[in-house]
Amino acid sequence: MRIVYAGSPDISAVPLEFLLQEGRHEVAAVLTNPPSMQGRSKELVPTPVALAAMKENEKRSPESQIPILTPERLNGPVRRYIESLHCDILVCFAYGKIFGPKFLSLFPKGGINLHPSLLPKYRGCAPVPAAILNRDEETGITVQRLAQEMDCGDILLQKKIALNGRETAQTLLDTASTMGGPMLSQVLCQIEDGTVKAVKQDGNACYCTMLCKNDGCIDWNESALNIDARIRAFTPWPGAYTRVEETVLRIHEAFVYDHSVQPEHQHLPNGTVIGVDKARGILVKTGDGILVLTNLQWQSKKAMHWKDFLNGSKNFIGLQCM
Repeated sequence: MRIVYAGSPDISAVPLEFLLQEGRHEVAAVLTNPPSMQGRSKELVPTPVALAAMKENEKRSPESQIPILTPERLNGPVRRYIESLHCDILVCFAYGKIFGPKFLSLFPKGGINLHPSLLPKYRGCAPVPAAILNRDEETGITVQRLAQEMDCGDILLQKKIALNGRETAQTLLDTASTMGGPMLSQVLCQIEDGTVKAVKQDGNACYCTMLCKNDGCIDWNESALNIDARIRAFTPWPGAYTRVEETVLRIHEAFVYDHSVQPEHQHLPNGTVIGVDKARGILVKTGDGILVLTNLQWQSKKAMHWKDFLNGSKNFIGLQCM
C-alpha cells in the first residue's frame, strides 16, 4: 500500500526507518512538524522524522524522492497535494496535530496510530509518564484506528510490556519505538489482505494530561517511592528538580533506600540531606523513607555522579532540599 507517514520526534523516526528498510509498503510522503530553532545560534533544525526521510532520499534517484511535508496547518494546499499522491492509508506516531474529517477522507483505508499504552488506559499525550507515576506493573503499545475523538479508535493490535520499576520515560519510549515498526507493518499487511481484526475499546477509559515544566518540582513530603517514580517519569522532560538555598538542583537518577530513617533523623524536615552511603549515594529524608541520589546537576553546571558532586559541594550534607 501507499502510505503517508506522520510523526516528528526521535521515537517516531524509528518506525519510519523500519518501514523504509522493510520495503513492504511504499512511503509516498512524510508529514512532520516544521523545523524548529535550536541552540544558541537559533539554527532551524528539521525534525528527526524529516532527517530520517532526508537520509533515505540520499540513496534515491531524483525521480523517487520522498516528499517531506512540513505544514503549519493541515489546510487546503496540503490536502490537495496529498490527494494528488493517491495514497491508501495514513500512518501516525507522535505527530502532534489533530486530523480532521476532511484530511482523513483523503485515505480510502483511513488511518492508523501507534499509541504507547494499553488503551483505553492512558488516552492522551503523556501515557508513558502516567504509567510510571502510577507505578503500574505493566504497560504496552497499541495500534488503533484513527478516530475523531482522541485515542478512541478500534484496537487493531496490542502488546504488553512488563515494568520492573526502574524504567524511565525515555527507556520506555525507546522500547515502544523499536516495537512499533514491526507492529505497524503487521497491521498494514492485515489491512491490505483483509484479515485485520478491529476490537472496540472496552473498559473504563482514563486520560493523562499534558506535561508542563512545573510538574518536575519535587515535593519532599511525598514518599520516597513516589519521588523515585516522578524522577523516572520525567526523564528526559521536564526533568525532576528541587531547590537548595535558592539554587535549582536537577536530579537525574535516584532510587529508594532499603533502610528506614534513623531515630536521630526523624525530627528533621523532609528534604534534609541526612548523610551518605559510601557505596550507594547521597541520602535524603522524605515523607516516607529515604531517597538515594546518584546523579545530580546544579543549575548551569554539568550533570555529575554523586561522588564527583560531593567533591565540589563539600557542605551539602545537612542542607535542605525545598
